[in-house]
Amino acid sequence: MNPIRSECALPRRATGRREGLVLMLGSSLTIMGAVMVAPVLPKLGAEFGPLDAHADLLVPLVVTGPALAIALCAPLAGWLADRVGRKALLIIATLLYAVLGALPAILDNLSTIVGVRLLFGCAEAAVMTCCAALIADYWHGEERMRYINRQVVTIGLVGALFFVVGGALGEHSWRQPFLLYLLPLLLVPVMMKVLWEPEASRQPIDVPDEGRVAILPLVLGYLLILSGMVLTFVVPIQAPVLLVGLGVTSSTMIGLSAGLSLLATLGGSLAWPLLRRRIGIPGCNAVLLTLLGLGLWLLMRGQSYNALLLAILIHGLGAGLLVPNAMAPVMNALSASTRGRGLGGFTACLYVGQFVSPLVVALFTVYSGDLRLSIQWLAFASVLSALVWVLAGLQARRKTLTRTCGSSHS
Repeated sequence: MNPIRSECALPRRATGRREGLVLMLGSSLTIMGAVMVAPVLPKLGAEFGPLDAHADLLVPLVVTGPALAIALCAPLAGWLADRVGRKALLIIATLLYAVLGALPAILDNLSTIVGVRLLFGCAEAAVMTCCAALIADYWHGEERMRYINRQVVTIGLVGALFFVVGGALGEHSWRQPFLLYLLPLLLVPVMMKVLWEPEASRQPIDVPDEGRVAILPLVLGYLLILSGMVLTFVVPIQAPVLLVGLGVTSSTMIGLSAGLSLLATLGGSLAWPLLRRRIGIPGCNAVLLTLLGLGLWLLMRGQSYNALLLAILIHGLGAGLLVPNAMAPVMNALSASTRGRGLGGFTACLYVGQFVSPLVVALFTVYSGDLRLSIQWLAFASVLSALVWVLAGLQARRKTLTRTCGSSHS
């Protein structure tokens, strides 16, 4: 039997800022998938509405379709990353991302555009999974935590930039924003030169997996990102509905609320390293779930534009803490030979949560008969989950103190 080697015993190559920059830019492709296209949906509807009887259903799928494809394909992408290597799959996926992303610019059939967008989502799933796996391969301990945080912050900043750029290009034609997807082609030669394949990441198909996986942290991370995304996407989807209900119909004012949410999310991501060092992963989970719950409760109670902005701000801070705090334990729970599959599962849970969020709210609304009451139920569920994490954190600290005291007495 081959001995199981610990992660620290595996041969490591020195990794620097160049690899970090390439992986941060690669990770940012994931946010470009939706933000550049969302502003041109009205123009898509205006052009294809008279031509396609199913346009009302198909046009939203141009944005939401890739998210569904990511949720379905991420586990497969993770399996491939473990079998054939992260670097090769990342380069192939980035090429497909660029080609499939830009292809709708020359298409004239709405159904074909939706189909291409679904294939685009499959390529996006591979990019996301490989970037996350390489971050876990290249860095360890506190350095890994720093790069997880940088990844989330970079995604937010790039998303804000391309939301503006996509909207500006979309003023002239709905086709032009799709051409921006060709930009990642510039990243491919840099990936080929700078990135390297960790030897321990490749696992032959006929060799059994010997890596140890910490099951409990993995499952908890999956559940946290899934439920957290359900709670996170209540605001971007439902806040405009509530604003219109209050008489706020200005697209500028609604857009400002979306901008505030993005800034708050960035603020939460930037605060995560300090909070994690002070109160640990369970403490951060308690804080982020409390902020999400409080934000949703204030959103439900708000009777003015400013009141809803306060709710969006508080909610956004919690959302900014979610992804890094859920991803870090998942990365640490996986062995080198299982990171692709494990992080593929994480990516799938993240996008399943996004996709089902409006469905969960709709289901609750069927039973409650009121959107605000449905949001209130989700707020209470979030705060209750926060209390569970507080108790878990206290229990873990008590066990640590007991072990420390026992070792000192012996």
